[in-house]
Amino acid sequence: MIRLSNAAPDFAAQFDALVNARRESDSGVSADVAAIIARVRSEGDAAVADLTKRFDGHDLPWAISLADCHAALDGLDTELRSALELAAARIRTYHEQQRPADSDTVDDAGVRVGARWRGVDAAGVYVPGGRAAYPSSVLMNLIPAKVAGVERLVMVTPTPNGEANPLVLAAAALAGADEVWRIGGAQAVAALAFGTETIRPVDVVTGPGNAWVAEAKRQVYGVVGIDMVAGPSEILVVADGGNDPVWIAADLLSQAEHDPVSQSILITDDAAFANAVEAAVEARLPTLSTEATARASWDDYGAIIVVSELAEAPPLVDRLAPEHLELAVEDPEPLFAAVRHAGSIFLGRHTPEAVGDYVGGPNHVLPTGRRARFSSGLSVLDFMKRTSFLACDAASIRAIGPAAVALATAEGLPAHAASVSERLS
Repeated sequence: MIRLSNAAPDFAAQFDALVNARRESDSGVSADVAAIIARVRSEGDAAVADLTKRFDGHDLPWAISLADCHAALDGLDTELRSALELAAARIRTYHEQQRPADSDTVDDAGVRVGARWRGVDAAGVYVPGGRAAYPSSVLMNLIPAKVAGVERLVMVTPTPNGEANPLVLAAAALAGADEVWRIGGAQAVAALAFGTETIRPVDVVTGPGNAWVAEAKRQVYGVVGIDMVAGPSEILVVADGGNDPVWIAADLLSQAEHDPVSQSILITDDAAFANAVEAAVEARLPTLSTEATARASWDDYGAIIVVSELAEAPPLVDRLAPEHLELAVEDPEPLFAAVRHAGSIFLGRHTPEAVGDYVGGPNHVLPTGRRARFSSGLSVLDFMKRTSFLACDAASIRAIGPAAVALATAEGLPAHAASVSERLS
């Protein structure tokens, strides 16, 4: 863990190093993934079967029946099922508000213009099943697709030794999956994108995964749409000394426990509070079942930055463009207004990022690696496409057509000009 102060003469250089440090996989992954994709494209089921046997230790059948998913849902204890249903309801309500409206108007020239939105025909969702299995990711991916009107929802999830996580299956049933396949890794992404003898291709692939999954999504983009290329998780907490340091330590570790290369950063204007948070992190680490992962993340990538006043924090936040941003202060609104780049923002002392992972409502699939500068979290729009339309009658083509003819002629495209001018006489 590094400790920085913006009062130090070398702060700018140290902060630049923090911003520019890469925590994502090297180029060796790219070559491995390209080879896997090529095999799946040429060999289909045979390649997927071989790779599944090699990496996950099981053979066919790959399909998990919807009956098994519903049985898993029915088998949950009452408290857990209620929690899953609450999460699903809140996620659905939030994403229903994102669905865009069609438009259809006639402008001053008498031209009818507009756009209509439709869901893609089929979407594939990748759900991790290696280091950990996350039913929350099932809900966060499948429910927006369902709200978008996707007709065929396909879920893939690795099942080491063929063992599926019952909670993941329960979430699939609750969210409305149409197909569930026990395959993972780059081979699963390739199967979704290109199809095999058994698995029909989809139009969009979403969902988190390891470096091989992220790279596979990058490589199949263009054949299918993707949500994003996501890297290791990250959290940035801006907190003043009025917080309980134990709370903030827990917030930082909530992301550190995801992955050894996750990153947790605290910005505060109180050096004594920074010391207290650091001590609280050290005290909590030994109590975690995820201690080894969280310790590696905190020691190698954690950071505490002390600033003279919190008004200096927003430019630093924007440089980091974090996946998750907590504004743990008494009045978060001024900081909230000043921040431009963050995947999702959590306002106030009583809004830990972890509540957003499960039951807040907004999506937890978010841009990492400073990509919040130019991209957004998963939404209904990732599963939809917009088609514009235009209609002229004889009067309106006469009103706007001459300008089109002039521009086409200037561009040296006489057939373009003629296709309009022929309608003007």
